[in-house]
Amino acid sequence: MAFLDGAAERPHHAYVLAGPEGSGKSLAARAFAAAMLCKLGGCGACRDCRLALEDHHPNEFHVEPEGRDIHVDTIREEVWTPASRTAPEPGRKVFVIREADRLSPAAADTLLKVLEEPPADAVFLLMSARAHELPETILSRCHVVTFTALSETFVVEVLTREGVRDVRARLAARLAGGNLGRARRLAVAEDGLAFRDAAREAVIHAAEGPPGALDAAGVVLDAAAVYKKNLKAELDEELAPFLDERGRPEDAYRGAIRKIQTRFQRRERRAERDYVDWVLLAVSSLLRDRIASAVGADDTRMNPDLPPDERLSVALAARGLAGIEEARAELAEDLNLNTRLVLERAFLRLAEIAA
Repeated sequence: MAFLDGAAERPHHAYVLAGPEGSGKSLAARAFAAAMLCKLGGCGACRDCRLALEDHHPNEFHVEPEGRDIHVDTIREEVWTPASRTAPEPGRKVFVIREADRLSPAAADTLLKVLEEPPADAVFLLMSARAHELPETILSRCHVVTFTALSETFVVEVLTREGVRDVRARLAARLAGGNLGRARRLAVAEDGLAFRDAAREAVIHAAEGPPGALDAAGVVLDAAAVYKKNLKAELDEELAPFLDERGRPEDAYRGAIRKIQTRFQRRERRAERDYVDWVLLAVSSLLRDRIASAVGADDTRMNPDLPPDERLSVALAARGLAGIEEARAELAEDLNLNTRLVLERAFLRLAEIAA
């Protein structure tokens, strides 16, 4: 962050923000963008800063994967074209490319052409947890800024300073894998732990035998569907500042509104699969806690607020943990898989041992 603070006044044309999920890359990108777009260099209070810190500034362009990859058409439409045009408002243009390692070969080639002859008023921020997978031709044209994972202690301290109770803060930090933004949502949101509730219900069903495994898959899918449906309320909240008193888009913000809607549509397409992964991750944490308790490692439990389920044998928990992690890996690698079938197979591994 100190490097970026010093670079905001005269930035290089491109940066790679490299580091694991939850290491603060998104927060740094927002702060850096605000500093570059603010007329005072990042005061934190003006309109430019407020919009940039919420990823809503008209001069910001956000790109993220559609499904598994970032496609060439996306780079052409949302990077190449706006980069060559005048910024919507006076000042720099900032392009934020999330999960940049997912650029398809054609998309990477198209982005490279922009980086080779960058517009003077454009700055590109490529974010990646696997920066080593980016083409060397792209990396060589960017300053690489490396982030390290946030420690559990740091995340807990931040949350407790914000008024979160200690146990809840530790739970959120562990379930979020050190991701401060997600940990904050888990700790504060009323339904922040709904995915874990679904996980607990699914484990109970699976432990009843094969018929329960099929019910467990249904529990996970139903929870994901509810999550996707509730996203609409978040979109309405994001759009509210750009609407007039009658709820109609203000002319000056139509471009910003279109970008918000496009990002929402992408997020919505990935929402159910992402939520399924959260539930499976919570299932893994519950099974791991049973194993940790059996070997006397209670202080390492992922769910410090819940006693381990003694109905689960250690053998069941170990075999089930392997099956759940295999399912997570399969769903992450291939978006065309039938999610229900993958879930049923994973929970059947639990059920077979329980039967």
